[in-house]
Amino acid sequence: MNVDKVLKLAKGFRGRAKNCKSIARERVDKALQYAYISRKLKKRQFRSLWIQRINASSSQYDMKYSEFMHGCQLANVRLDRKVLSELAVNEPYSFRALTYHVQQVVDSVRGGVAQTIKVLSGSPPVGAGAVAAQMARAKQ
Repeated sequence: MNVDKVLKLAKGFRGRAKNCKSIARERVDKALQYAYISRKLKKRQFRSLWIQRINASSSQYDMKYSEFMHGCQLANVRLDRKVLSELAVNEPYSFRALTYHVQQVVDSVRGGVAQTIKVLSGSPPVGAGAVAAQMARAKQ
């Protein structure tokens, strides 16, 4: 880097780092390293913040963060963590509706697995179809 560019980037530094070319070059190099690292850390810290917000809001409705995110995948909800956290903070009613929908999908998947296990074990299945059949027999 040429001296003029280095001194321009060193503008605002303290002491001789702003006007002595050898010291300014070292300080500018280190500053550029810190800037690069901080751009990566910023992404990491925001993702952590979004996860904390989603966890806090989903735990109000008795769901863990991991259950909520897994339910979002099962329910085919294609919202990223940034949008989900914005919903949780700015649109609590929409987030509540989304949480209930995800909870229903998770419960239906769990119920489907439990029903499959019961069928495989030999016990009669319990579900909407079985209940309807029992009600039809009871009417006769």
